[in-house]
Amino acid sequence: MLELFINSILSNNIALTLILGMCPLIAISTSVKNAKGMGIAVILVVTITAVINYPIFQLLKMTGTEDVSLLVFIITIAATVQILELLLEKYIPTLYSAFGIYLPLITVNCVVLAVSQFFVNRDYNYAQTAVFAFGSSVGWLLAIVLVASIREKLAVYGDLPKGLRGKAIVFMILGILALAFAGFRGLSL
Repeated sequence: MLELFINSILSNNIALTLILGMCPLIAISTSVKNAKGMGIAVILVVTITAVINYPIFQLLKMTGTEDVSLLVFIITIAATVQILELLLEKYIPTLYSAFGIYLPLITVNCVVLAVSQFFVNRDYNYAQTAVFAFGSSVGWLLAIVLVASIREKLAVYGDLPKGLRGKAIVFMILGILALAFAGFRGLSL
């Protein structure tokens, strides 16, 4: 289980090696504060939805209706995001307003759905699903915080050419981080 957790953060980082969840990662990584908030929200949504979707999928499999699992997963994800959005709006309004349109977009963040598809495709048990979901989302948090940290430093110390300002530098940062995380391939405990 520890190896699955470490691998889902490093060598199989969902953002930097599997290249999933790029839209919110690029959009929200403008500050470390926002990146941490979004990362925590993704951890909650990914972990909760995977833990809920696993028994639902097992029930669908027993009844022979696993063909509708994708639809059910999406409904579970949408409901979880709605609940999280309501809680943030009520209890942490500054973070809620900082997310703007991106919080509801967690519903369509491919990371959330991919984790539920991975436990199906990889035939994980319930514990492996929970560990993988938590680890993958922690890996996504790590990626967005790394990108946000570098962007903040570049804003202070960097004098970038005009063509590299904005999203262009983010793509370069992501490429370099992806190469760095590829170095974790083959890592075993």
